[in-house]
Amino acid sequence: MINTGDTIAAIATPPGNGGVGIIRISGPAVNDIALSISLKPPKPRYAVFTSFLDDNGIIIDSGLMLYFPGPASFTGEDILELQGHGGVVLDMLLRRVLALGARPANPGEFSQRAFLNNKIDLAQAEAIADLITSGTEQAARSAQQSMQGVFSEQINELIDELIELRVYIEAAIDFVDEEIDFLSDGMVANKIQHLHDKIQKIHATAQQGRLLHDGMTVVLAGKPNAGKSSLLNALAGHEAAIVTDIAGTTRDVLRERIQIDGMPLHIIDTAGLRDSDNVVEREGIRRAHREIEKADKVLLLLDSTEAESIDVIESLPPSVNITRIFNKIDLSGEQPKIVESEQGTAIYLSIKTGTGMDLLKQHLKQSVGFTETGASVFIARRRHIQALSLAQQALENAGAQLQNQAPELVAEELRQAQNSLSEITGEFSSDDLLGEIFSSFCIGK
Repeated sequence: MINTGDTIAAIATPPGNGGVGIIRISGPAVNDIALSISLKPPKPRYAVFTSFLDDNGIIIDSGLMLYFPGPASFTGEDILELQGHGGVVLDMLLRRVLALGARPANPGEFSQRAFLNNKIDLAQAEAIADLITSGTEQAARSAQQSMQGVFSEQINELIDELIELRVYIEAAIDFVDEEIDFLSDGMVANKIQHLHDKIQKIHATAQQGRLLHDGMTVVLAGKPNAGKSSLLNALAGHEAAIVTDIAGTTRDVLRERIQIDGMPLHIIDTAGLRDSDNVVEREGIRRAHREIEKADKVLLLLDSTEAESIDVIESLPPSVNITRIFNKIDLSGEQPKIVESEQGTAIYLSIKTGTGMDLLKQHLKQSVGFTETGASVFIARRRHIQALSLAQQALENAGAQLQNQAPELVAEELRQAQNSLSEITGEFSSDDLLGEIFSSFCIGK
């Protein structure tokens, strides 16, 4: 755990030259630092224009000084912001602050102190980092929703309902003389089902939030000259990959991050799948198979003017999620369409003319349950999804134990469900988890 009794400081703006540079300071030495640097006592919640002085009284820079006394501040401690110019003078000013008793802040330490001082919960703290690293407008809006506590409020409501149900059950267990037959009155079973359905609904929304956070990994696979690189370029909107009529042009894995209507995608172009005597090409094919095994979805490119390549399909792992893309319908005369069958989804299109590309984009969104986000969508991470899944499973177990007439086990499963949900907001979290989360933040936040 971090030492919250000392004073931390960091540059909160990006490095390099800039019109404005900000240093953020938090901790008990804030007042003394402000007085030493500006020779003025800081005035709470006022932007004061002043000069920033070195230890000899020489001006380092001039700018604004803002003071937020705790506990009514972001971290819950005294906070000072020095807003000057970016560049070398900002580094000089930070060295002056550190010489006055502050130490360099660790990544995410300001947010971590806010969490430890109960100014924000863990889901809100993570949303701060997600907002900063948002790759799309919709991801930024969803992160803002989580920062405002939308996700946390729903989780806390669930926890309150679980606690209420646990109190009822455990009281009935403790006071066996009371005539409360909760095992057969139907109320507990209905309440467990209600909580399960509620978590399932939040889980579906969180899945979309996770997609906005992580993005979906889509691998383009197929024989040489099937159109993989052309499809990458079409989805990316620029020439990310070299396209020629020579088979085996793509030898290595090409990666491109794009978005479709706000849905982030990690598109990976791979070497053509075939037998080859070329050492370099064989290595590219090996890497292609490695990416295919890790993909959320594989788009298998096929030539609609030729017979379906069964050998290529059989070479893919049976566990991967494959959508067959029949390209070159401008030559085969096929109409753009989506066909569902026992073999899965097949999409007929022409990358060259763009015909049917809208069907592919719609399929990619639908295949992961993505919809254009509204105000109710919040950002979510994989650990949130896992915690919701564990809580859902615990409630299913509780329902089964209720059927088995085992009240003590029902109470235990409800406790497990509560603990899983509490991990999302940080009410029930290990120090190792907190260290892992906040270490991924940027310095100064």
